[in-house]
Amino acid sequence: SGPFKAHPRTLRTGVLRIPRRISCRRPFSMLAHAAACSRPIAVDSSAVRRGTRGISDGTLSRQTAAGRASATTLHSSSPSSVVTTMAAGVEVDVAAIIVGGGRVGQALAGMAGPGVADVILRRGDVFPASAPPGPIYVCTRNDALQGVVDSVPVARREDLVFLQNGMLQPWLDARALGDNTQALIYFAVAKLGEKPTDGITDNNPEGLTAANGKWAGALAARLASGGMTCHVLDRDTFTGSMYEKLIWICAFMAVGTAHPGSTVGDVERTHGDEVVALIEELMAGSTNARGVTFEAGTVTRLMAYARAVAHFPTAVKELEWRNGFFHAISAEAKAAGELDPFPKHTAILEQVGAV
Repeated sequence: SGPFKAHPRTLRTGVLRIPRRISCRRPFSMLAHAAACSRPIAVDSSAVRRGTRGISDGTLSRQTAAGRASATTLHSSSPSSVVTTMAAGVEVDVAAIIVGGGRVGQALAGMAGPGVADVILRRGDVFPASAPPGPIYVCTRNDALQGVVDSVPVARREDLVFLQNGMLQPWLDARALGDNTQALIYFAVAKLGEKPTDGITDNNPEGLTAANGKWAGALAARLASGGMTCHVLDRDTFTGSMYEKLIWICAFMAVGTAHPGSTVGDVERTHGDEVVALIEELMAGSTNARGVTFEAGTVTRLMAYARAVAHFPTAVKELEWRNGFFHAISAEAKAAGELDPFPKHTAILEQVGAV
């Protein structure tokens, strides 16, 4: 993916050096058991010291447990070296409020474990006084977010978990919600009531869905109970992944719209050079303008994801949350008398009439 420096997903904790990406995925051989991310995980201490991606690459030996532990733990070969995956927060599935009864909301509700009783709120429903104290999964369109926030008592707003596509961070920051849990959803639900399809690619069989924040572990556990993958990331790594996902949707939708009738697969196969050039421009501009660090292999990951969802149609939409984020950075630079950091992106938006 060019000259971008890899961002190490590692964190020093005592004598251990553990990967920052904590994978919560049920091994196929254990589908009848409780969620993998709520079990103790045994880690090869030599792999830990090397800082390898053993957790998501399947080099861990998972100890089966007859139920869910109160927290996910990592054990080195030394019994005295134990760390939790998240210093604060919940790492097991808990009763939640699900705002939105559409495809994603229904899918999340369907993944709840035995005895986990969610409350589903639809448009117009009043926030219940007896609501469970756990996460509030927001499964609505972006244009409904303000109404959702307004409907939740101030004391409970820190429990809001945002699952939307696009760049939410500036919007959240402006409402004192910048530290709330966010998730990058790579699974898809084709129709209401259908089982989700995980975002597994030929490049990332460990999955791409990720979360960060207070309720990231609880979300990962919920997804794992439904057979979906999820990675709990530290804030810096999550930020890079957030930009990566935004760049994917902005680049593929823009190039596809510039070639009418194109699916995501058409863009990947037929217009690959064009979309790669746009991806690299958006990465470079994000690094220069916002200090974003991308992990090595970004372009390869994004092209692989395109192959996994090749049938998706393309369209530039929800401009404020997607391509409009980069266009605003371009406008800001030009207003300051600087060069547009995203000239290809600006040109293609003008070509398709999006701006």
